[in-house]
Amino acid sequence: MLDKNNIYMDNASATRMDERVLDVMKPYFFNTYAVATSEFGYSQGIEARESLQIAREVIASSLHADPEEIIFTSGSTESSNMAIKGVMNAQQKQGKDHLIISAIEDFPVLYSAKKLEKQGFQVTYLEVDEYGCIDLEKLKKMIKKETALISIQHANQEIGTLQDIQKIGVICKEKKVLFHSDATHTYTRIPIDVGKIPIDLMTISSHTIHGPKGIGGLYLRKDISFAKWMDGGFQEFNKRAGLENIPGAVGFARAVELVTEGENRQITEMRDYLINNILEEIPNTTLNGHPESRIPQNANITFHFIEGESITLHLDMHGFAVSTGSACFSRSLQASHVILGIGGDHERAHGSIRFSLSRYNNLKEIDLLIKTLKEIISELRKISPLGKDQKEE
Repeated sequence: MLDKNNIYMDNASATRMDERVLDVMKPYFFNTYAVATSEFGYSQGIEARESLQIAREVIASSLHADPEEIIFTSGSTESSNMAIKGVMNAQQKQGKDHLIISAIEDFPVLYSAKKLEKQGFQVTYLEVDEYGCIDLEKLKKMIKKETALISIQHANQEIGTLQDIQKIGVICKEKKVLFHSDATHTYTRIPIDVGKIPIDLMTISSHTIHGPKGIGGLYLRKDISFAKWMDGGFQEFNKRAGLENIPGAVGFARAVELVTEGENRQITEMRDYLINNILEEIPNTTLNGHPESRIPQNANITFHFIEGESITLHLDMHGFAVSTGSACFSRSLQASHVILGIGGDHERAHGSIRFSLSRYNNLKEIDLLIKTLKEIISELRKISPLGKDQKEE
């Protein structure tokens, strides 16, 4: 048996920092720790500014964007808040106060929309099908002359389903509506080229790719109407005030450089192995999300007739870290809005477990997970009031 809490499979919530990322960050804590000053400042500040610019260029290159289109933030939550509120507040002055989002967006988008709704903005929530996919024809019909922005995630945070942001972007461009996508869980895992995808704003983050927490980014296409997010100084092209997190930005850029196609293929193979073996070896299980069009690192499965909290607690006692849906649900008794959004009931929602993989997982761990799961599920169903009358096949 491996040591307790040694097998981490909750990488959609946060990833283990790569040592190579930490190595490039250290000098900016102890040597080059000045703020990023202009070319007329002192040498340490100039060096900090140059390092920030290099990091910006690395991240811009990964998206085929211009460096000045990358705004550093404190993470994906701020990036999505900034994108939606920045656009809507600016567009309202032009008579456009209508926002469209999918019904299964992550909380930063979902709650930003609800906040704007309370302030008098119009918000339309686009339903999804049983796999979590939006209907493009329904989206077209929802757009009206007051529509300022459409925000549809690139991939869902819980069930991993991918949306076709290329086709969504084309619709937005034809209708002359701005388009934002939360790419927190696809950035570096799925190729994204903003030169080919008609997209105006995109949320990205470091914490899901073995970079530091507390740093993220917003791709913000040049020349769009946008209200400044925080007041203060003139940092980040006067879009977001506040001292730049230079160690974080440098670490973020290094984390981007370290992700490879080979790593993504390996994670995909592990994901498929995990899904296929659980569905084959454990009866009364359901895969949540699209069976094929999903991100490499995600497997979300409902174990019927059992509470997900019981499964996670028992797995934890055996040394496995997983989550019941998104990380945000861990302190809530509410059923996942995502599982309910794809047509699941409360029993399916509460019995769902999200396994999210990374470069630090391997097939040996997955084999041990499956073996342990079979034992746990069998025992829990014996004592579950939901499963006592159900016979496992």
